[in-house]
Amino acid sequence: MTTTHAPSVAAEVIAVRPGPPLAGTVSVDGSKNAALPLLAAAAALGRPLRLSNVPHSTDVQIMLTLLQQAGWHAAQPVGEPTTYVVLPTEASRGLPDLAQAAHIRASYYLVPALLARYGQARLPWPGGCRIGARGMELHFKVYEAFGDRSRQDSSGYGIEALTSHTGTVSITLPFRSRGATVAATLRALTTGRPLRLGQPNLSPEVLSVLDALSSVGWETRADEHVLTLSPPSSPPAAPVAWTVPGDKIEAATLACAIAATRGTARINGVQGKDVGAFMLALHQLGIPVDAEPDGLTVRAQEAALTGRPLRAIASLSPAGLDADFEPPLMALALGLPGTHLFADAINPGRHGNLLPQLSRLGAEIEEISPTKCRLTGPQQLTGAGAEAADIRTGSALMVAGLTARGVTTIGGLDQLRRGHADLSGKLRALGADICEVTP
Repeated sequence: MTTTHAPSVAAEVIAVRPGPPLAGTVSVDGSKNAALPLLAAAAALGRPLRLSNVPHSTDVQIMLTLLQQAGWHAAQPVGEPTTYVVLPTEASRGLPDLAQAAHIRASYYLVPALLARYGQARLPWPGGCRIGARGMELHFKVYEAFGDRSRQDSSGYGIEALTSHTGTVSITLPFRSRGATVAATLRALTTGRPLRLGQPNLSPEVLSVLDALSSVGWETRADEHVLTLSPPSSPPAAPVAWTVPGDKIEAATLACAIAATRGTARINGVQGKDVGAFMLALHQLGIPVDAEPDGLTVRAQEAALTGRPLRAIASLSPAGLDADFEPPLMALALGLPGTHLFADAINPGRHGNLLPQLSRLGAEIEEISPTKCRLTGPQQLTGAGAEAADIRTGSALMVAGLTARGVTTIGGLDQLRRGHADLSGKLRALGADICEVTP
C-alpha cells in the first residue's frame, strides 16, 4: 500500500493491515476532553492566559472558533504550535450567533463566560457523537441555582442572568455528571460566589479545571461526596499559564493496539493516575503494564494470557472505568482467551454504533441488552470496510484492524478526527502498517 501525500485534500479512508508487534516510543496529544472545558474556563476567567499542550483535533478547533466569534482573542505565539493565548477583546458587541456550536457537545461549557460578558447566552442544541440522548436538564438546574433563568425551544436554549445574588450556592447532583460539574464550577468562577456541590464528577478532566482555578487563588476541596469552591480575596497578579493534560483515551487506545499485536512500547505524555482503572483491566487480561508519573510502558510480549474474564463496566465513580476506555478494550479482548463482559449505560447508543462495525470484521458479540454485551475469544477477524460512526468506534476499529487478516478500511474520518488529530500517525510511529488513502 502507498500513502498519498496531499495535505490540501482530506483523506477518504484509513487502510490498516496486520504487521509485526508494535514497538518504540510515542507521545500522546493533549486531551480533547480536558482542553474543551479549560478553554471555556480561560474565557470565563476574563484575563490574559496561556494554555499549552492544546490538541489540534476538530472539536478543539471549533471551540477556538467559537471563542473568537464570541469576543475573545485566541492566538498562537510564534513557534509554539500547541499553545494559545486567550484574552477578551475590548470591543463591545451584541450577543453573537454561534451556529457552529451545534457541531460539538462541549459548546455548553461556554455558557458561564457568555453570561459574564453579555448577561445572557443563546446556543443551538449541542451535537457531537451520536451515542444516545444526553440531555441538558441538569445544566439548567445548575444555572437556576445561581439565580439564572433558562428557556428552550426546538432550535436551542438560552440562559439569562437575572440578578446579582450573593452567598454560597448549594446543589446536589442526582448523578455524577461531568458537564454539570464543570458548568457549576465555571458559573461560580464568573459570579465570584462560593459553591458547595454534592455528588460531583471527579474525572481527570474536572480535576484539571479545579487545578486551574487553584492556580488563580480559588480554594478548592473535593472528595467523592462534595466539592467546595471559595473565591480568592484578591486574585494573584502573576501571569496565568495552564497546561492541558495528556490524552488518557488516546494513551489507552495506543496501549490496546500494542497489546493486540503482542508488542512492547512506551507511551509518553499521560499521567499514570489518570488511567488506573484501564491499567487494572489490562492486568486482569494478563497483560503487563507499568505506569510512571508521565507515561505508560506496555509489555505484551511478556503477557501470560490465562483466559481470565474481563468485566469492563463503564462508571462515573472517581475510581471507575471511563466509558471511553471500553471500545478499545473490546477490540483488544476479541483476540484474547476468555469470556468478557462489557457495559456502557452512560452512553446508551454507543454499542449500537460499535458492535455492527466490529461484526463487519467477523466479530461475534452477543448483545445482552442495548448497553451490555459479551464475547468469547480469541476470535480471528478478517479485514473489511467499516465506518467510524463515532470517535471511539473509529479508534477501536484501528485496534481491531491491526490483527485482522487482510486489509481493513475505515471511513468516517471526520468523526475520528474530532477526538484525534493523528492517531494513525502515532500508530505508524510504532511500526503499524497504516496509511491514509485520499480520493
